[in-house]
Amino acid sequence: MVNKLSKYFILFAFVFIAAININAQSDAGTSNGRAPVKDDVPKNIQETLDKHRIDQAKKDHDEMIERGEEALKLSEELEKSVANNNKISPQEQAKLVRLEKIIKKIRNELGGDDDDGAAVEEKTEANGEAVLIEEKPPALASAVKKLQSMATKLVDELKKTTRFTVSVVAIQSSNSLLKILKFIRFSK
Repeated sequence: MVNKLSKYFILFAFVFIAAININAQSDAGTSNGRAPVKDDVPKNIQETLDKHRIDQAKKDHDEMIERGEEALKLSEELEKSVANNNKISPQEQAKLVRLEKIIKKIRNELGGDDDDGAAVEEKTEANGEAVLIEEKPPALASAVKKLQSMATKLVDELKKTTRFTVSVVAIQSSNSLLKILKFIRFSK
């Protein structure tokens, strides 16, 4: 009986050790022990995908610069119109809405967010000099002139950037532009 019991014990120990060895040989990188699915994309297809990704990034950056130039053009048209009429017509209101959409899109592509700062903010430019930006210019004409000058500054900053950089000054300029736009749109 002891001999039979020892045979079962040895058999049980052998099965237990074999199970441990089999489990130890499974891939530790997966939770269920199965080999991970490997993406075997051929090298030439991977290179094509990478080139497409790079081309798309270049295209996006060029479109952002074009949007900045369009914003500058709209702000110049608004400045001329306000200089002639000294008021905002419904056509100019539509231009203001279009300009706001363009500026928001530029700011989002730059990685910026809403800036709920104070009425007067101190900004530090890249060359180290501090600039005070007033949120509310005193009159419509001066607000539109400020809008045009800030749009020029934004376009200049966008042209300095590459698709690999993030310009804090461009984000701040876009936020200031949006504040001026809101002032112009809602002032009577």
